[in-house]
Amino acid sequence: MEKNLTDGSVLKNLTLFSAPYLLSYFLQTLYGMADLFIIGQFEGVSSTTAVSVGSQVMHMLTVMIVGLTMGATVSIGQAVGARDKKSASGYTGNTITLFAALSILLTVILVLLVKPIVSVMSTPADAVSGTQQYLTVCFLGIPFITAYNVISSVFRGMGDSKSPMCFIAVACAANILLDYLFMGVFRMGPAGAALGTTVSQALSVAVSLAVILKRKTGIFVSAADLRPKRKFTGKILGIGLPIMFQDGLIQIAFIIITVIANRRGLDDAAAVGIVEKIISFLFLVPSSMLSAVSALGAQNIGAGKPERAVATLRYAVITAAGFGLAVAAVMQFVSEPVVSLFTESSDPDGAAVIMLGGQYLRGYVWDCVFAGIHFSFSGYFCAVGKSGISFFHNITAILLMRVPGVYLASKLFSSTLFPMGIATAFGSLISVCICIAAFLIISRNRTAFKKTL
Repeated sequence: MEKNLTDGSVLKNLTLFSAPYLLSYFLQTLYGMADLFIIGQFEGVSSTTAVSVGSQVMHMLTVMIVGLTMGATVSIGQAVGARDKKSASGYTGNTITLFAALSILLTVILVLLVKPIVSVMSTPADAVSGTQQYLTVCFLGIPFITAYNVISSVFRGMGDSKSPMCFIAVACAANILLDYLFMGVFRMGPAGAALGTTVSQALSVAVSLAVILKRKTGIFVSAADLRPKRKFTGKILGIGLPIMFQDGLIQIAFIIITVIANRRGLDDAAAVGIVEKIISFLFLVPSSMLSAVSALGAQNIGAGKPERAVATLRYAVITAAGFGLAVAAVMQFVSEPVVSLFTESSDPDGAAVIMLGGQYLRGYVWDCVFAGIHFSFSGYFCAVGKSGISFFHNITAILLMRVPGVYLASKLFSSTLFPMGIATAFGSLISVCICIAAFLIISRNRTAFKKTL
């Protein structure tokens, strides 16, 4: 349902919008964590590694799709803020057409490239077969993953973050039940984990479509709105493509880190895979701030209230940075127990994974502080139509620190993963510095422009 976010308390709007999104992201994160947790109960390290490697590939794909849908969220949000329902309908229709074609194309290409992808990941030999099975099933479910994220982006652009939360809640509950059925009862291993995820995503889409048919959203899409138009598709891609490439490059950097860890051995690979899942859970707040600032900022920019967009950014930075500091401090003392939730400590290999994972997590967790800040800034840059800045600061951080830093840390410290985690966090610190500089330049230019009026 359409909701105006351009009036009232900025902090209240941010809280009410981000809370459902936070829960949505939490539930979506449970997908991968549930797969990893449940398969660890019924299978060995090789199957755990297969799911961790395969799910990282799927996570990269999903965040790139979400990044591209950000163009729809911002475009629809600006139209809603400007009270332009005709344009909102046009953006919605073109979003549906664009992503329907994209999902079909991606499915065909990726299913054909399963083996090369597994090879590029330097997947340990014992986990190759399971990874191939996992990815094949997940790739066949790409249309459902895309459909869910497109529907969610449209709702969030209209100011509704509660509906996507309900859709993913249904999928998450189904996924956990299906995981125990396919992996616990039928012993399908990694393929069972992927099948549970795919079927639950399909169920989520079915529920969301049923809700759309019954509920009045305030925006009506006609056949004419579905026809591709440069005005609408161009803006969606103009905002979404830089975010997609940014998120893709970030995930490629993490995959490179996974490859580096894989080459250190099966225990290191499993440890890094588990910690990546934990970090994705801890990134709940930073990610929710990015989405909230984008949606709320877009509506306020469309309504001609840029000062409210800046206020939204300020509250988001304070919230995300405070959360990051608290989590980083706690994890210095409980990293091993947290990692042990995903592997068997009584097993010699499991004990090694817990030790290595604890080292990696204690260093990596500081990324929650810096990422929370630059995620919030990225949301603001999207809202004002300057998503290219987000791409720039992320690619700079990747090239200057994230990849080379982790590689050097791996070579110089072969007995511990802690320096590799720290190197990742320093990459985000570079992004923070660039974001602050870019924001100050944008603010100075806006002030100078107003003085000339």
